[in-house]
Parts: sequence; C-alpha cells; structure tokens
Amino acid sequence: MEIRKILWPTDFSASAKNALDYVKSITERYGPEIHVLYVIEDIAHHKEWYGKFDPAHVEKLVEWENQKADERLEQICSRHLENCPLYIRHIRVGDPAQEILKLIDDEKIDMVVMSTKGTKGHFQFGSVADKVVKNATIPVLTIPVNNQSG
Repeated sequence: MEIRKILWPTDFSASAKNALDYVKSITERYGPEIHVLYVIEDIAHHKEWYGKFDPAHVEKLVEWENQKADERLEQICSRHLENCPLYIRHIRVGDPAQEILKLIDDEKIDMVVMSTKGTKGHFQFGSVADKVVKNATIPVLTIPVNNQSG
C-alpha cells in the first residue's frame, strides 16, 4: 500500500494533538503530503435561541474564526510539521464529519489519522470519529484520548 496523502483533522484540542505524533511518524516513514483540516461549525444552521440570527453577525463570527484558525494552523504546521515534505492547510465551514469525508474525496486522501475525542460520559469515541470510521472508504487510524504517545 502506498500512502501519498494523509489527513489530520484537528479541533485544536489536546486530544486532537495526541494524534500528531502518529502523523509525524507516518510522514517520516512514507513521506506523504499532510492535509491538516479545521472545520468551523456552521452556526447559521442551528436552531434559533432568541429570535433570528443576523446574517451579518454570523458572517463576522465565521470570518473571525477563520482568521484565528488560519493563525493556529500556521503555528501548528511550523512548530510540529517542519520536517514534513509538504503540508496543506484546509479550513471549511460545516459539519465536521461531513467535511472530513468530503475532503477525503476532494483531495484523494489515502489515510486519516484522528483522535477519538469522546466527551460523552464513559464513552471514549466521539461522534465525529464514529461517523468518519463508519463512512470513510479509506483506512482511518484512531488515536484514543487516553493514549500517551511520545
């Protein structure tokens, strides 16, 4: 099996960072492109809390989060992926699992490396990881939240 492109989805959490050591290890061995993805949740499609959302306000929030996400991705890539042959940053707006699956198809990704996160009670497998594992057509390496890599 040839691994030319891997995807590391991140939400900037400590558990997502846990998968980074595996991304670097795979990169050292196979030398693939690394696609780093951050998904901005589309708040405009949430149920209204107190009346209608002002579209201009929503647009400003998404624009601000996009700018901050770009800064964080640049920091991560320059600090942790400096020895990688090529890393490509992606920022998308929408449902995280759906956007991960779309990027797999759009970029012809060969493997996903992601944290299981798991924030619901005693279960250590989050809904995004669950959806990706169940629907991806490529291998998905999941890193448990309690894993102490490195």
